[in-house]
Amino acid sequence: MSYIPSAPESLTARLPDGVVVRELHDRGDHASRTTELYRADWPIEVPPVQWNLVSSRPSTLRGVHVHVDHWDYLSVVSGEMLLGLHDMRPRSPTYKLAAQQLFQGKLPVSIAIPPGVAHGFYFGVTTTYLYAVSHYWNPADELGCRWNDPDLGLSWPVADPLLSPRDAGASSYGELVRAFAAATDRSALHS
Repeated sequence: MSYIPSAPESLTARLPDGVVVRELHDRGDHASRTTELYRADWPIEVPPVQWNLVSSRPSTLRGVHVHVDHWDYLSVVSGEMLLGLHDMRPRSPTYKLAAQQLFQGKLPVSIAIPPGVAHGFYFGVTTTYLYAVSHYWNPADELGCRWNDPDLGLSWPVADPLLSPRDAGASSYGELVRAFAAATDRSALHS
């Protein structure tokens, strides 16, 4: 489990090993504010190769997804996001740990999610967030399962969320585990 010591108490729930939550600080005056989102000297494993700005409608749920190779790095700009995490790495000290944490744009933080930690995002209100990735998009590195599969151990505050076509047709957690193991084996062969 990784935390930045200055993280507020509300951000110290137990998270999967390697997930980093960093409190971000604003500085400014009456005319503007500046928030540092990323510094190369921060101790995280996400050298961003691409940044994305995403706006989600209320009641949208994205995921649950897991990556074999790439890290995600994100920060909520406005609105709020309920982040669900599930550690799928058999060698991790937090293997199968599920956790959820609420993040709000008015309390800026960054979240780094390592490969092998499945994640889903629920947006109860209109939300804008920035996210970066450590590798360019590759469909072989983009695995997923149904958002409400009970084996994830995640409890979402919605029964019928807005889903992308891909997320609506996602397979079971058991199928994700098999696909993740196979993809991890292939990735190890190419390393």
